[in-house]
Amino acid sequence: MLVAQRSLALSPIPTLSNPSASPSAAARRFARLLPGALPGPLLLGPGDRRPGPSELTDTLKILEWDKLCGAVAAFAGTALGRDATKAQLSHVDVSFEESNKLLKETAAAVELINYGAGGFDFAGVDTVLVKSAITRVSRGSPLNGSEAMAVVGLIKYADALQVTLKTAVKEDSEWYSRFMPITPMLMDVAISQSFVKSAQLVIDEDGSVKDSASSELRRSRDQVRSLERKVYQLVDKLIRQGKSETSTSEMCIVNGRCCIRVMGDRSTTLGGLLLSSDSSSGSMLEPIAAIPLNDELQQARALVVKAEEDVLSRLTDKMLEEIDDIQYLLQTIISLDVITARAKYSLAYGGTYPDIYLPSYVGGECPEVLHEGVTTQSAPFNLSNKKWKLYMPKCYHPLLLKQHHENLQKAKKDAADATFEIRRNSHGGGEEEGRARLASMKLRVSELEENRPIPVDFMISGNTGVLVITGPNTGGKTISLKTVGLSSLMAKTGVYVIASEPVKIPWFDGIFADIGDEQSLTQSLSTFSGHLRQIGAIRSRSTNKSLVLLDEVGAGTNPLEGAALGMSILESFAEAGSFLTIATTHHGELKTLKYSSAAFENACVEFDELSLKPTYKILWGVPGRSNAINIAERLGLANVIVDGARKLLGTASAEINEVIVDMERFKQSFQQDLQDAERYLMLSKELRGSLLLAKKKIADHGVKLKRRKAKAIADSAAVARSLLRHKLHQFRESTEMKSKSENIVIPNSHSMENLEHPKSNTSSGWSISSQTTNPMNAKECYVPAVGDTVNIPSLGKDAVVLKVEESKGEILVQASNMKLRLKLTDIKS
Repeated sequence: MLVAQRSLALSPIPTLSNPSASPSAAARRFARLLPGALPGPLLLGPGDRRPGPSELTDTLKILEWDKLCGAVAAFAGTALGRDATKAQLSHVDVSFEESNKLLKETAAAVELINYGAGGFDFAGVDTVLVKSAITRVSRGSPLNGSEAMAVVGLIKYADALQVTLKTAVKEDSEWYSRFMPITPMLMDVAISQSFVKSAQLVIDEDGSVKDSASSELRRSRDQVRSLERKVYQLVDKLIRQGKSETSTSEMCIVNGRCCIRVMGDRSTTLGGLLLSSDSSSGSMLEPIAAIPLNDELQQARALVVKAEEDVLSRLTDKMLEEIDDIQYLLQTIISLDVITARAKYSLAYGGTYPDIYLPSYVGGECPEVLHEGVTTQSAPFNLSNKKWKLYMPKCYHPLLLKQHHENLQKAKKDAADATFEIRRNSHGGGEEEGRARLASMKLRVSELEENRPIPVDFMISGNTGVLVITGPNTGGKTISLKTVGLSSLMAKTGVYVIASEPVKIPWFDGIFADIGDEQSLTQSLSTFSGHLRQIGAIRSRSTNKSLVLLDEVGAGTNPLEGAALGMSILESFAEAGSFLTIATTHHGELKTLKYSSAAFENACVEFDELSLKPTYKILWGVPGRSNAINIAERLGLANVIVDGARKLLGTASAEINEVIVDMERFKQSFQQDLQDAERYLMLSKELRGSLLLAKKKIADHGVKLKRRKAKAIADSAAVARSLLRHKLHQFRESTEMKSKSENIVIPNSHSMENLEHPKSNTSSGWSISSQTTNPMNAKECYVPAVGDTVNIPSLGKDAVVLKVEESKGEILVQASNMKLRLKLTDIKS
């Protein structure tokens, strides 16, 4: 066996070097490896493909899609909404356009829920009763009160949703487009307010017909109440009259008639019709005196029923007039309930809007453009810089996450119940036992909170057609396959993918899986034969837009033949069998396919040799290595056995394992460095944004200060100019009046300048002239000395003499804060 394995490892590996080969050439090669081993055709060429819906059904069963449908449907508020959610999700054969439409609906519902549309809760709408009402009215049967009020509740809830949407659009017109395509669904429905008013006039909240619904009904009910009072009084009177020590009597109602039950001695003085007699329950009598009143009461009750039927009949006619609008409204509310269930599920588990694209190419590069729902700014930098075929970072298996949430909620509830029990029995016994139980429950809660499901990272480049994942058992390979399959189905049916980062997934026309160890007992096939039949059926149905998931390909038979078969199967899918194939295996030979074709890529699940446990993390670009001998050594197997196994395995294989170990370490180091680089890049972007924002704030503050200062200066200057103009106007008025009698020259503009700035120009002053300007006349005038105080008649002020120029007949005086040059004739002593 070992020699055969070495010869296989050294033999030429089948490659895809011949592009002109038939797409099924590799399939036919591996079919010839096992002649006669399998009954019937297994792998078919493109011309031989035939429909096989059972493969899709098997895939949905393998992936447990029905459980996920139920988990999403649980978020619907109505019974019909839950059924419709399951039906919509179960129908996975939808087009690319339909998938986009479903995702847009879910996104709009998320926006509405985040906006605060009353929680978008449909639990108050009884869709079952509304459907029953529509069916009754359509067949011509009358409504009952409960059905009518269910229809009213439906209409009122739809009206409240319309009001919420209109309010949001009124606040911001952009909400209209953000709520698309839910907006037209809500806006287009007709709200039958007339039926609501009609129903509320005649039907109570509990579904009973009101007394005020009609005069006949009120009269009949009054008559019933009056007759009931009379017959009760009569029977009570008869019981008191026939009271006996050997028997007991009590009033009872039999078929709506008031009767008497006699217990004990059957002989009684009460006369009446014996309705029944039993030793345990006694004798039932209808007193003869009460028969006329009972008959009249029954007739009155019949009149009440007829009056109620008349009221409901008129209400039925009213509903019949608007039956189409109500039926359309019910369908719309159920559709909205389905959409909201998808949105609430997505929000509850932290889902991400998946960026889906149509795989309209074969073997080429994936489109770089991020589709609607994910923008380049919101995506990681390596998502926008590289073209991915499948990008699912930190993606959770939805069913495992749901199970963890349920276990955590149950553990918290048990802890809360135990705490309440301890408080309630604080004064009784068993307190220590209760506290010990509470401590274990709290420990269980903390363990669940710490041990959350581990997400997987799937980042498959555009040129990869087949991904081969290797690694130990219980390492997470199968869970990873199911995560990809379920996430692809979720994106296709309008549900957010449970991932903490933006996701990019191709829209697959078909998703096929061969996972598990189930044997086909109905066809008497072994596990190996059952797997090959399933793979053959998948190969015949898959297209270049399909996703194929194969678990432990080539297992269950001779390792040499299984490896050859597995290699040929994967080459067949790489040629033209699918858009993307992901396979897990234990066969080391399948790792070498990457080095013979660019369509293959390797990955492995990480294994911690120190703890001998898998980490459930995927290492990309690294082939997995065998850990069996190392694990055996750490578990204490005899050294002679371990050494013998290593010798039989050979030094070449050991060297390869050492290379793989180095690759794993390098990959881990690279991924850690990449994560650090991403973190530092995001931090630097945040810091740069903060710096730019601070710089802008400083610049804006400086501009505001300059504007504020300029405005303050301008305002002060305006006030000063206004004050000067006012003073000048007053001065001119006073001088004009005096100039008429004393011939004083009004100061010119230059003199006015000196007036406004007296301290800056001391050589200029008032130019006041008299009729006599001859200097000779100055000798005849009063000549003061420097420091004397003189009077200026034209100003009516006193001034101090600063300088005397007798030759010119002029003096310089200081009047208040003004310096003036005057003629000697203009002053008095």
